[in-house]
Amino acid sequence: MAVRIGTYNTLAISKRTDFGVYLDADNLGEILLPKRYVPKNCDIGDSITVFLYLDSDDIPIATTEKPLVTLNESALLKVKDVNHYGAFLDWGLSKDLLVPFSEQQTPLQEGTSYVVYVYQDERTERLVGTTKLGKYLREETQSLQANQAVDLLISGQTELGFKAVINQLYLGVIFRNEVFQSLTIGQQLQGYIKQIRDDGKIDLTLSKVASEDREELVEKIVSYLQSQGGESTLTDKSPPHDIYSRFEVSKARYKKALGQLYRDQRISLSKEKIKLL
Repeated sequence: MAVRIGTYNTLAISKRTDFGVYLDADNLGEILLPKRYVPKNCDIGDSITVFLYLDSDDIPIATTEKPLVTLNESALLKVKDVNHYGAFLDWGLSKDLLVPFSEQQTPLQEGTSYVVYVYQDERTERLVGTTKLGKYLREETQSLQANQAVDLLISGQTELGFKAVINQLYLGVIFRNEVFQSLTIGQQLQGYIKQIRDDGKIDLTLSKVASEDREELVEKIVSYLQSQGGESTLTDKSPPHDIYSRFEVSKARYKKALGQLYRDQRISLSKEKIKLL
């Protein structure tokens, strides 16, 4: 596999100097690992795992520092400075990450954090950030399936709900009626594919919806009722937040589980309480 800027690579030491060691980077030639990053007692032929990027002179350089985000990934980063080139963000390396004005969805403000995608500029080969996630992440797919577990990064908020990066590859939406917990920009959590719409757009949910999952919820409700002396005031009329606080599910799912218990004649149900039979 070719060695690539913006990624971690395990490279062998090819030469030692007073200011560091050179690593054999195959297609990129020899790359300097400055002395301050060189592990003790290493020698020519030893391998070191490093991150590669371009220094201020656009020369490839290696570091053992760990950036907060790598090539073709997104992360929450804080703006350190804004000048006539654009915004410079702290991404864990000594050289800050530039987000040019042309790659800012809205003007970035110093001291504020944003979800940023890192790409490699084709002309300069520099690693650059962007908040225009839709330019680089796909918003349509047919490769994901309903109820599939995915890793989410909350990237923005709209009138409809929250936008999220999915598995570092796609963009989807969690509609407000699917949100029963506090969400913040940059938060990482597990979610599920609710559906792939006819146009390929991705709807997300924070709780899995499946028949076996409903059975699990039913038994949780029964166990909770048993622990409460056989009855509870948490009915299908209770506020969604109260239901989520107890069972971490939406009100719709809770109502369906109660309906199953009622049909199975395991509970009695009124506006004020539910009771085990």
